[in-house]
Amino acid sequence: MPSFQQRKAVGDAHEQRIAQELTARGWAVNPWGQGVLTQPVQAALRQTDSSLRWTPDLLAAKEGRVALIDCKSSMTSRATHRHAIESAAVDAHLQLVAWTRLPLYYVFDNLDVLTPYDALTAGQTGPRSVRTGSGAPYLLVPTTLCRPFDTVFGPRRNPSVASDAA
Repeated sequence: MPSFQQRKAVGDAHEQRIAQELTARGWAVNPWGQGVLTQPVQAALRQTDSSLRWTPDLLAAKEGRVALIDCKSSMTSRATHRHAIESAAVDAHLQLVAWTRLPLYYVFDNLDVLTPYDALTAGQTGPRSVRTGSGAPYLLVPTTLCRPFDTVFGPRRNPSVASDAA
């Protein structure tokens, strides 16, 4: 089982890629969520059941639109073609959407996009996590129900320039 620091490094790289993809489409992007907190605060927050544990990773704006982005790395099964989202995250994100009145999007490694509502309505309860050791319940959502990144966030401003991650 990978360590927290190994998982965090993969997650940080995914967040950076998503920020670059959004920027290439004209979005202004700021880091948000636990990633901007100090290590002691992050560690303490992980020990609680507060909804703050699930604060999205990025805040993006374009032409008066604001969106919350939660980057999901290594959360897709290649065998079953389903994305996994922790149930507690979906619950917290539905509350956050209601409170902020802003859209929230999950963005996966392959740039698939889902909303918390998509996960709630289309997701099936999966087994408890063995990968992270948390034992947390997950919702499994078929990749066929996802929206394409370009449909949600617009096309790249210069489509002839290939993505760094491609």
